[in-house]
Amino acid sequence: MLRDAHANELQKLVAENVLAFNESFWIRLAARTETCKSEDDKKDYEELALSVMSIVDRLVHKTNEKIESSTDVLKEILKPVVHEAEEISWPPRDPETLILMENEINQREQEGQLDEGFLSEVNAQLRQAKEDEDKPGLEAMLQKVLQLYASRVLSKRSYAKKGSKVLKAEEFLENIIRAPEEEWNRLLINGLTVGKGEVSPDEFYAVIKKRIERILIRTEGGSYQQRILVEYVKGIQSRTEEIIQVLQGKTQ
Repeated sequence: MLRDAHANELQKLVAENVLAFNESFWIRLAARTETCKSEDDKKDYEELALSVMSIVDRLVHKTNEKIESSTDVLKEILKPVVHEAEEISWPPRDPETLILMENEINQREQEGQLDEGFLSEVNAQLRQAKEDEDKPGLEAMLQKVLQLYASRVLSKRSYAKKGSKVLKAEEFLENIIRAPEEEWNRLLINGLTVGKGEVSPDEFYAVIKKRIERILIRTEGGSYQQRILVEYVKGIQSRTEEIIQVLQGKTQ
C-alpha cells in the first residue's frame, strides 16, 4: 500500500499510522529491499524508506509547532533573492543567492514540504505574474523555483548504469537534468554527435522519451508534480531540437 501511494496519499498514510513505523517495520522493509529482483523495484523501496523517514521526522518535529503554509515555504525559498525595499530583478546581482535558494529547495524537498499544495501555490503565483505582465522578474524567479524543484526530484533516481555498464545517453541526460538551464546549450553542443560529443540525437531523444514515460508511470496522473517534471524534460527536448537545428545549419 505504501509503495503504491502517491506523495499526498503517502503523507496521509504515514500520519495515520505513525506508531506502526517501529523497528520491526524497518527490518521488514530492509529485507524486502534486499530480495528485489529488479533495480527499479529496489530503488522504489529505497525511496520509500527515505520518504517515510522524512515524513515521520517532520511529524515529530512539528507536533508542537504550527506547520508552515505553502505560502510561508515559498517565501522562505525566495528570501535570498527578494528584498522588500527593492523591485524584483532577475537574474540576481549576487550569484551566491541562487545557491542559497537551491539549498533551501533541497532542504524543504527532503523534509517533504514541497508537496502538491506548494506546487499549486507556485503555479498560482506564476499565473498571476504572467497576467500582470509588469513583473517579469517575479515570473522568472518562480519559473526558476519550479526548475530547481524538477531538477532535484529527477536527480534522485539514476538510470545511467545497467549492471556494470554505463549507458552514455542516460548519463548525458542526467547531467543536463542536474545542470542549470543556462548551461544546457554548452552541454548539448559538447555532448551530441552533431557537436563535439558521442551521443547521437536519436539516442538522446529515445532516453528523453523513456524518462517522460517513467515520470507518467511514477507520478499521480494530472498532478502538479507530474506536469512540472514532464515540462522540465520536454524543455530539455525543445532546447536539444533548437541546438541541433543551429548546428546542422552550420554544417550544411
